[in-house]
Amino acid sequence: MPEGTQQKPFIPLVDLKAQKQQLGNEINEAIEGVLERCDFILGRDVGDFEDEFAAFCGARHAIGCGNGTDALNLSLRALGVGPGDEVIMPAMTFVATALGISLTGAKPVLVDVEAETGLIDPAEIDKAVTPKTKAILPVHLFGQCADMDAIAEIASGHGLLVIEDAAQAHGASYKKRRAGALGRAGCFSFYPAKNLGAYGDGGMVTTDDADLGERLHLLGNWGSRRKYHHEEAGLNSRLDTVQAAVLRVKLKHLETWNEARRRHAARYDEALSDMGGVTLTRYAEGAVYHLYVIRVADRDGLVKALNEAGIGAGIHYPFCVHELDAYKNLGYRPGDFPNSEGWARNCLSLPIYAELPGDAVDRAAAVIGKAVG
Repeated sequence: MPEGTQQKPFIPLVDLKAQKQQLGNEINEAIEGVLERCDFILGRDVGDFEDEFAAFCGARHAIGCGNGTDALNLSLRALGVGPGDEVIMPAMTFVATALGISLTGAKPVLVDVEAETGLIDPAEIDKAVTPKTKAILPVHLFGQCADMDAIAEIASGHGLLVIEDAAQAHGASYKKRRAGALGRAGCFSFYPAKNLGAYGDGGMVTTDDADLGERLHLLGNWGSRRKYHHEEAGLNSRLDTVQAAVLRVKLKHLETWNEARRRHAARYDEALSDMGGVTLTRYAEGAVYHLYVIRVADRDGLVKALNEAGIGAGIHYPFCVHELDAYKNLGYRPGDFPNSEGWARNCLSLPIYAELPGDAVDRAAAVIGKAVG
């Protein structure tokens, strides 16, 4: 670096410290309230947050749990999915989607994604239905909803359940309806880096079905409605009261944060849309841009260039589900899901969060233009 010049500050992929600076006092007060009451397990904030998040999503009920994987597993179990059943899901997603299925004893059945969005391809779903198919598990990847009308039509025609993996879609909407209110159940993760993130793990299931909500509460609390009375083998998977208190504070700001993400995404679109060698993801109206993802041929080289320039970059995800050792036993082969495999080889996530510095997009675009030009 030339003498007399100042190094520009590092721009991380996600900046949780910036959010903490904004909300620190309010969050500290919320946590202190839990500590004063000592209601650490299923305390007051859990029920309040369940009500508030259900209303936010436009669902009648919300049931907290330990994490997003448990949300998927519990939802499938509560709806009767188990050994001998098949559940259709996209090949391009985080492993938790598949694990939620596997933990019930059912089999994940993979299908390819759309080339322009990375979302599950409804045409491929229809081809994958067999007499063993019990449910469809679409993933609202990168913060935008899958084509739920087409998926609902397929499900209705075959008598299948639809459970949303909405772990990246807090506040996303599809035709004016929010994620979490588009299927029989919606499953959320509150991992800290999510648009609505806790200070640890946490999860939630939303539904309009009161009976399903009651069963989810039962299964997530050791299969028990009353202490020492266990009706079936459930899980110890409850949303922590401290995390619920944190999430209640953050939920009030979520719409504002999502709007800021949309503005940042629009600036990225403008800066990168005419750049040769860069393929933009097609995001629909209602997306909340949990991730801003592009594709380039030399992905690893661009990540290196961005990091050297002080710009964080990530990869979501470097492997398809069938390429993971845990799921080699499904029997799929290289080339079975060409769109999914293309995303895994070429996708790259750029920094996007509400507090993104004003020069971040220009800095990233300059590096990308030089690296791929």
